[in-house]
Amino acid sequence: MRNIIEEARVILPGLQALFGFQTVAVFSERFEDLASFAKACHVGGLVLVIVAVAMVMTPAIYYRACRGHANAPMVRVSATMIRGALAPLACGLALDVFTVFHAVTESLATSITVALAVFALLVGLWFVLPGRARRRAGK
Repeated sequence: MRNIIEEARVILPGLQALFGFQTVAVFSERFEDLASFAKACHVGGLVLVIVAVAMVMTPAIYYRACRGHANAPMVRVSATMIRGALAPLACGLALDVFTVFHAVTESLATSITVALAVFALLVGLWFVLPGRARRRAGK
């Protein structure tokens, strides 16, 4: 349980920084010039990052609520929360990449292509690669 909480402590500052940059973006003059669907993608990405932050913070809060007494169900739920946070984070990052590329290129096709490539990269590194390693290890 302590390892899970330590992982969350390592991940959380990056998520908080990302959330801060996402929040500040709406105050930029360029943000007003974006198409409404690009603004909606940014808001969707922001919401998904908030979900990821909540999921990463849950293990520490769960552990604290149980006064520091870990048990097997708590460890399973906490590990699931940390791994599960990667899915909304990948989606949120892809949506933000879409927004940035749309602001820079004003090309819907390019923005979608790059966002899908980023999403595929993250899913590959965060889910496919570890899944293969787990299968090879026989677990």
